[in-house]
Amino acid sequence: MTTETFTSVDSVSEPRLRVKHREELAPQLMREFNYTNSMRVPTLSKIAVNMGLGEAIDNANAVDSATNDLMAITGQRPYVRRAKQAISNFKLREGNPIGLALTLRSARMWEFYDRLVTAALPRVRDFRGVAPNAFDGHGNYSLGLTEQLIFPEVSFDNIDRVRGLQVNIVTTAGTDEEGKRLLELLGMPFSR
Repeated sequence: MTTETFTSVDSVSEPRLRVKHREELAPQLMREFNYTNSMRVPTLSKIAVNMGLGEAIDNANAVDSATNDLMAITGQRPYVRRAKQAISNFKLREGNPIGLALTLRSARMWEFYDRLVTAALPRVRDFRGVAPNAFDGHGNYSLGLTEQLIFPEVSFDNIDRVRGLQVNIVTTAGTDEEGKRLLELLGMPFSR
């Protein structure tokens, strides 16, 4: 009779894109941009996901439904963004919920990015790639998605309304060229 022993290291695996970045992409980026220090190699810092809820003024269940969708997509509970001031033209009062936001870091960030690139973006209808010019000048990338249904974790039967979301990918790159090359190597499908 043989007995197998499992350690906690075996049960928790590191995200595959983090391993790929460390072992393959970092040396390649060092050669391409002539870095002398490995700490200068750009990497993902965080991913911020935002969802606007303009219908939350009329529909009280919109916040709960959108929270469940974002939790299924990201694996993390979002926090509710509230109005800071009243705007009478929009029937908005101070303190009303107007959106959801969350910030992904570490392993959840890498796993979300992997699912975004490999599973979600190819499911967009008539997909020809993402815009290559949505960088902010410091190597960070913004991506707007028109519906949450492109993520396989969200079931069409469980949603009450199609909602868009904003994904901001923050990198440690200093320039847009470095940030774009990093995201290209990580599998982001830029259009030509």
